Amino acid sequence: MLDIVFPTCSTRRCDGQTRRDFLRVGSLGLAGFSVPALLRAEVRESRSNEKKNYRTTARSAILVFLGGGFSHHDSFDLKPDAPDGIRGQYTAIPTTVPGLSISEKLPLMARVMDRITLVRSGSHNNDHHETATNWVLSGRFGTPFGDYPALGAVMAHETGRSGVVPPYVAVPCNPSFTWELGKSAFLGGRYESFQAGDPNQPNYRVLGLESTGSAKTKQMERRDSLQTVGGLARRVDENDARARDMLLSSEARRAFAIDQEPDRLRDRYGRNTAGQSMLLARRLIENGVRFITVNYGGWDHHSKIFASLDKRLPEFDQAMSALIEDMDIRGMFSDTLLVVMTEFGRTPKLNKDAGRDHWGHAGSLLFAGAGVKRGFVLGKTDRHGAFPTQRPVSPADVAFTMLDALGINPRRHLTAPDGRPIAILDAGETIKELFA
Repeated sequence: MLDIVFPTCSTRRCDGQTRRDFLRVGSLGLAGFSVPALLRAEVRESRSNEKKNYRTTARSAILVFLGGGFSHHDSFDLKPDAPDGIRGQYTAIPTTVPGLSISEKLPLMARVMDRITLVRSGSHNNDHHETATNWVLSGRFGTPFGDYPALGAVMAHETGRSGVVPPYVAVPCNPSFTWELGKSAFLGGRYESFQAGDPNQPNYRVLGLESTGSAKTKQMERRDSLQTVGGLARRVDENDARARDMLLSSEARRAFAIDQEPDRLRDRYGRNTAGQSMLLARRLIENGVRFITVNYGGWDHHSKIFASLDKRLPEFDQAMSALIEDMDIRGMFSDTLLVVMTEFGRTPKLNKDAGRDHWGHAGSLLFAGAGVKRGFVLGKTDRHGAFPTQRPVSPADVAFTMLDALGINPRRHLTAPDGRPIAILDAGETIKELFA
């Protein structure tokens, strides 16, 4: 029996707009101005001048994306002395890092803060979901429609496939508001994420080819499976036979077999989509996947934010702390970089509906593994949590740091279909304070 999950993760944007409300005029649409031969020469020259001394502390990366706008005020950057209307409802509790307090809704995270770095000064100036999401996932600012490839696609392009597992996986799928975000852009379908589906679903299967019937039945199922898988392979790349090999491989099936994890461990992560997604991410990294985006959305709380966070923060607390503990115990932090980010923070001031709105000027991020300091806090915000007052960190800085750690030159030029050279990143620098 062949079970292939085709995930659907679309959620409508908070302002009710759809894709038709935007005129798509991307910076990559001006192909008529290129001179292909000259540009190819420029690419060759830029590559010949590339530096080779990038950090390369990580072999793989897990990016947990908290889509919607995770509230730093009510999680990792509480302001207990702020006035009413800005101060949240939660009290601060101590953590394993002396002098560091976080939300009372994160007691399990409080126990693992000595294993990670907390950055309290993430900052940019955009409050639009799609635009900000594509910015933070790629490190380059563009239109809402994704002019530049997401970091996972860049890594897949630069490192290629090793074995039968895909190099880049999204669990359950790519981020989405009114349409899919964080894609491979001009790199093409070959470098898109393999979308794993929801591992919390009963009898979850992605790549299973199981049969208990007769030999004739098995032969028919295998024929049908090959036809189905062949079509899926063509969606990745018409000439990429490895896509079919992956889907028929017992090694790949084992990688996705989350039911092989002990029940006690699955319970520790949480029997929900967030918890099982993080557990599957850890399992896939152990089985050779190089870059995983865990899409953990639902943080866009414009009204009754505390009623929502009362339910969602404990789920995050359980799943995130389990992933950190599990990776640390297994020694995975020696060569795997873990990054937790959102597209923007939330407004300091509560609105008339007891919610917080979009706020790109400040937000919190988490880093762990691959040489990142343990028990460290970088950056500060002002007394209202509105703006960084110390070491602001931009989306380009985060992307630059991740690529640097993965041994990829962030200044390297990729080639657009029309031959134009496009730098992976046009801004940013490694956040050197993160590393011991």
